[in-house]
Amino acid sequence: MAQAGAVVLNPDVVQKDPREALVIAVTARAIFDLEAEHQLFLAQGTEEYIKHQTARAKEPLRPGTAFPFIQAVQLVNQRLLERDPEERGLLDVIVLSNNSPEAGSRIIHCARQAGLEISKFCFVRENDSTQYLRDHNVRLFLSADKTDVCNALRRGVPAALIFQQEVQAPSTQLRLAFDGDAVLFSDETDRVFQERGLPGAVQYEKVLEAVPIGEGPMKAFAMQLGRLREKFSEDESPVRTYLVTARSEGGMSLRALNTLRAWGLHLDETFFMDGAPKGPTLAQIRPHIFFDDSLHNIQGAQDAGVPSALVPRGC
Repeated sequence: MAQAGAVVLNPDVVQKDPREALVIAVTARAIFDLEAEHQLFLAQGTEEYIKHQTARAKEPLRPGTAFPFIQAVQLVNQRLLERDPEERGLLDVIVLSNNSPEAGSRIIHCARQAGLEISKFCFVRENDSTQYLRDHNVRLFLSADKTDVCNALRRGVPAALIFQQEVQAPSTQLRLAFDGDAVLFSDETDRVFQERGLPGAVQYEKVLEAVPIGEGPMKAFAMQLGRLREKFSEDESPVRTYLVTARSEGGMSLRALNTLRAWGLHLDETFFMDGAPKGPTLAQIRPHIFFDDSLHNIQGAQDAGVPSALVPRGC
């Protein structure tokens, strides 16, 4: 475990077995609005940052982008336990932070005061805290730091860069939306598009229509979420998932659909945008997080009031 710092267990939360739970690691800046504190850290260094956080250990922090996401995760766990009180395949949220335990005391206090079911807080003083993701069997990592996200992806852990945004997603379901190429799927078709243009990409997809697309960085997490989703009927599920892709509904949709079928991944709804802006559709879906590999699409989603996370390429 995190030998270089400290692991603080939350006594308010029943600890879950990481071998059976779907573990999600979130950084403090993803859960709370710590942008002012982060700027203080960049300008004045670690010592002043620790002094600032320690002196304000009991002061509340504004919710960050991942705050409603964690609340929705709690609802899913509640529904799972209502269905089966012995259920062990729950969602488990942990904090993984480069903070010292002293500076992290404010994070712990704010999370507990807000009733967030975060099972443990892992404070590691090393620059690359992502080396501990495997120790905790993390299946999704959300961070406000691109370097952390890239390090996690290189370690084979699904990860995304969270942008600070006020979230107004529904509290009755956990809703997640995924882009297709370079997110759920590999970026092979995008590479063909860059080399041969749209006609070449369409022809490429037609020839390989029955061949599943390669796996993208978020595929493993989506599969695990899908298995959890299958524990409920369509009408009762507290989880809802979406594919929102720039692919067209014609020839380029068939391979995507065949790939999902080959994987056994059931998504509640699929939207083939044919290059149209994704923002209006996402505004109707109202996901807690939209995962995409394009900053352009991220900006469009944010303009539509949709919280988004970048799955960066080239890490």
